[in-house]
Amino acid sequence: MEQRKLGKTDMQVNVLGYGGAEIGLEATAESNENVSTLLNSSIDEGLNVIDTAECYGNSEELIGKAVSHRRKELYLFSKCGHPLGRQSSSEGMPEEDWRPKSLLESIQRSLIRLKTDYLDLVQLHSCKNEILLQGEVIETLQRAVDRGYTRYIGYSGDNQEAIFAATCGGFDCLQTSISIADQSGIDTALSLAKENNLGVIAKRPIANVAWRFSTLPPLEYHHTYWRRLKILKYPFMKKGLKHSVKTALRFTLSVPGVHTAIVGTLTNGRWRENSDSLQDGLMSEEEFNLIRNHWEEFSEPTWVGLT
Repeated sequence: MEQRKLGKTDMQVNVLGYGGAEIGLEATAESNENVSTLLNSSIDEGLNVIDTAECYGNSEELIGKAVSHRRKELYLFSKCGHPLGRQSSSEGMPEEDWRPKSLLESIQRSLIRLKTDYLDLVQLHSCKNEILLQGEVIETLQRAVDRGYTRYIGYSGDNQEAIFAATCGGFDCLQTSISIADQSGIDTALSLAKENNLGVIAKRPIANVAWRFSTLPPLEYHHTYWRRLKILKYPFMKKGLKHSVKTALRFTLSVPGVHTAIVGTLTNGRWRENSDSLQDGLMSEEEFNLIRNHWEEFSEPTWVGLT
């Protein structure tokens, strides 16, 4: 699988990473038993990036139990700023706490849960501009670097906050929403991140595969993309789920500046399936521009990045 250097960091990341939200927020007790098999089989196939957060239920604990013995084979990313957690992915973000003491304690808890001495990347999780502009949260993450808790620091979010993160000079990486249903940041934050040599992690890179539902999906988490895709009606979505997922993933990874795309799954073998879909490489300029032009024609001005 293709690897890309993650911006200014020394990390050579595979283009397909793993997002740990689903295993913490949607997994049942029965499926939790499969997490070790799911993650370890994916590592065997080439996975080397796992991204999670303290507020993703018990995701960090499950990941730590499953793969801590393979720590040297992995880059582990987590996020801080929402220390109280949440019960399910249908709920909104939990209460925020951006105080330095809270952030540092959150990172320390992540280290314990993930059974590791250090993280490769710690990210502020959807921190608002008014907090970012004060600078204290960025200084706190730098303190975490100084203490050896993490090697690099980043920001996870969208829109004006992502633009600030890409230009302020305080971060090594930006994680932001990029997909066939979320392209507003391509010419703004993403372009600036590329200009400033930030590592870019694409979240929701296949738009939650929201087009697979014929009616409004049961989880509110999928609703925004589902509604957008009902309007966009990309022609490739009519060619079957396997083909359409492949097209969506190849599009995201063809966006200039993207280094890795994190896809979550609870299904054993799905990471390998997604990996295999990338064997054809990037989209041609013609393929890529067809999707970009389609977005420009049918998207609405209110369609900002989905945080």
